[in-house]
Amino acid sequence: MVARRLLLVGEGNFSFAAALSEVQGPGTSLIATCPQKLTALTEDPVFQENLRRLRDRGAEVRFGVDCTQLAEAFAADGWKFDRIYFNFPHCGRKAGVAKNRELLARFFQSCADVLSERGEVHVALCRGQGGTPADSPRREWHNSWQVVAMAAGGGLILSNVHPFSSDAVPGYKCTGYRGFLETNSSHPVRTINEKLIAELSKTFSVQRLKCPPPLLPEKHCDSHIAWSSDSPSVPFWIVPQKEKIPHCKLLAGETAWDMEDFLVSFSSLHLQKDPEWNGEQDTQKRIQSPTKFLLRPSLLVFAQDVIQGPHFLPGSLHILSGPVFRKCLISPFMLPAFHETLFIHGFNKKMNNSCLQLFLEHLKCSLHNLLTQRLPDGPELSSSLIFKPQKNKKDYMICVKPHNFGPDEIVGLVIGFIITSATSHLYKDLDFVFASVNLDLLVMLVWGIPDWRILWTFDKRFLDHFVPGKVEPFKDFSLYPPSYVHDVSFWLDEERGFDEVEFHTVARAVSQDMITSIQLLNRFQHPQTGRVSLCYRLTYQACDRALSHQQAILIQNRLRMEIQQSLHVTVR
Repeated sequence: MVARRLLLVGEGNFSFAAALSEVQGPGTSLIATCPQKLTALTEDPVFQENLRRLRDRGAEVRFGVDCTQLAEAFAADGWKFDRIYFNFPHCGRKAGVAKNRELLARFFQSCADVLSERGEVHVALCRGQGGTPADSPRREWHNSWQVVAMAAGGGLILSNVHPFSSDAVPGYKCTGYRGFLETNSSHPVRTINEKLIAELSKTFSVQRLKCPPPLLPEKHCDSHIAWSSDSPSVPFWIVPQKEKIPHCKLLAGETAWDMEDFLVSFSSLHLQKDPEWNGEQDTQKRIQSPTKFLLRPSLLVFAQDVIQGPHFLPGSLHILSGPVFRKCLISPFMLPAFHETLFIHGFNKKMNNSCLQLFLEHLKCSLHNLLTQRLPDGPELSSSLIFKPQKNKKDYMICVKPHNFGPDEIVGLVIGFIITSATSHLYKDLDFVFASVNLDLLVMLVWGIPDWRILWTFDKRFLDHFVPGKVEPFKDFSLYPPSYVHDVSFWLDEERGFDEVEFHTVARAVSQDMITSIQLLNRFQHPQTGRVSLCYRLTYQACDRALSHQQAILIQNRLRMEIQQSLHVTVR
């Protein structure tokens, strides 16, 4: 079948649409759409170039199109499309499997309204997401996007699967999930990072480096630097399970972890309205199970790699920026995922003291300048920024005591670490200083944001608050959100023990960050059996969406089931 009318939905910078338009023959019409308004893309030069390419080819471009409401978008035209494309659909940021599954289901149902009788829907997914035998590795069905089942809701069947090659589409660049630190991002995390680097670049020659992928093989745990003993974080370990259907789970607690952001090869699924079924070859392959992986808890794990790399320049300030991950207790100021900037500086040993002091003074001054700009007439914060010496009297924790912000019990937030005792066998005449800064906590302090979760929202009202070049106190757009309190009690397994951080990690995953507080109310030991029971109080509250009492109860019930399976406790 020769495609005559093509529809592309969910485009990012329109690079795929532009490339596709240039390989279509005469008589083919193409409409490219995106969910954003035109004003949200006008500053992107890549978009502007692709828009020109599309219009030169006579293609139509529409903005603000909801891919789950296609009948509404094209009702006036009455068009039926021969092929509909959706590349790497995703609800955004921390959306889980269930939300993305719902997005697919609604998209396929919407396609049925505008698809021609023998039309096709082409969906590109990351490896493993589909949940079909053609996926390698193949996820467990409940942890996949269940693409065949979601398509069935729109009367579609899976008729073909083949690798998606971006090299075959000249100029295509997948925008997908955009990190806070991307060039075109207006997120305050990027703003604060650029301001901090700009301050330090006034004194030091700066070399900005590309951040490596976040998933590390087990061998990198050997380069895990001593700072971890003073850090409240616990790393995420990911272990491929050698089972009939390969999948990945987190070590300890076996909390499911969505690996899609770390996979690099993709599949394109063709779904047809044609009822003829040609069969599907079982392409599942047994893969060699690798060793366990570390999800980087800090960019400090790359410090020695940078020093030993070909682009290292003694005397320059080398900078890495990117997201890091850790398991931690639930708290407004304990972040399981955040963005970090790492500074690496090497200098001559003969000038150790003067070069080190110069770096420390300028780092402290730069952070101080950022912290005191939140309110022009606000309190002086210089005494609140402290480089706290560690036991070895060489390294430091960067601590801040918020003024008129946050709970009274906060005596100091650790926003970074400084290591001054590092060396390298390649540069025996140099000493090194490493400094890492938690950008998310710094943003919370500068803008007065009381809850880290709001930094990850995809509610546009959050980003609308931030004006380039200005720093003003943050104002919540969700006023007086309701909170709900529920208790849970359980008997511990005497042989397995109990890890409270794991309990918080499971609670965070099940609730999708809707639990704001977990408090131990009671510890009871049975006088006859000696068994120990714990009782915890959980507080549920959303920061950017509505949360009903019934929804909180459903989450609580799911949590009761999950902790029995993951933590091997007996719920009372």
